[in-house]
Amino acid sequence: MIPYAAMSATTEVPGAFRHAAGEQGPISLVREGITDIRSRQRLVRYLTTADMHKRGADTLLGNIWWVLDPLLQMLVYLIFVTIITNQQVPGYPLFIFAAILPWKWFTASVGDAATSVVSQGNLIKQIAFPKLVLPVSAVTSGVVGFAFGLIPLLGLMVFFQDRISPYLLFLPVIAAVQFVFTIGIAFLVAAGNVFFRDLGNVLRHVLRLWWFLSPGLYSLSKLDSLGIFQAHPALKTILMLNPFAVLFEAYHAVIYGTTNPPGPPTMPNLLSLGILFVVSLFLIAFGTYVFKRLEPNFAKVL
Repeated sequence: MIPYAAMSATTEVPGAFRHAAGEQGPISLVREGITDIRSRQRLVRYLTTADMHKRGADTLLGNIWWVLDPLLQMLVYLIFVTIITNQQVPGYPLFIFAAILPWKWFTASVGDAATSVVSQGNLIKQIAFPKLVLPVSAVTSGVVGFAFGLIPLLGLMVFFQDRISPYLLFLPVIAAVQFVFTIGIAFLVAAGNVFFRDLGNVLRHVLRLWWFLSPGLYSLSKLDSLGIFQAHPALKTILMLNPFAVLFEAYHAVIYGTTNPPGPPTMPNLLSLGILFVVSLFLIAFGTYVFKRLEPNFAKVL
């Protein structure tokens, strides 16, 4: 990786990169970050391939885990809900898997992004290049794993044939919104982990709590029908502000359908997805600003 990165860094460094981040305003830093990524597409592709190779994502055995892991998680939750709590939900394996797969993609991407900068400490000290490409490549490499995770999803769709519908064509749209949102989070955690090395440990607990506060194992309509929102209005506010409430509800709509009342797959809430997409763009801009502001100090800390 180092020879290629050295070649790319010495031949493609934009003039703006030579200025200190502290001398530039937020808009200037965001524009510089966009230029960094656009001018380093070859480097992003190379780092993405290297990251996939490191994690075994470009091998058959490496990608088999993307097939088995969500299936094993689905089995655990299925046993808990259907046997321990004695709740029978038609097609529940498909309902769970529709949330587990994108969540695994998100957590894997964020986890890789958190270590994307600190793991390249020696390279950063030796070569001047825009570090923003590191979390971008970490998140991009996760797309391949997500694509392999669609294999067991297709198997479940064949088993539950009544759930196959043209609304599955909205899957790339939902995944694109999630990708944009993940990029914004990746910029923040990648920069933060350089200065707070315990962030990775904290992040695991935050993500675990985030999962259970997201409608992955349940639907918002089900909670509403049980009167939980009426009894705990604050819970409804938290869930409605949760980006993965929007994403999970969208995935469930096109893959599984509705739960209350039970119904076939339907169109996702495009308005909610559009709002989340716009918010994610602002999150990317904020994450870029924070990253570029802290970037000049990376080499000193690492």
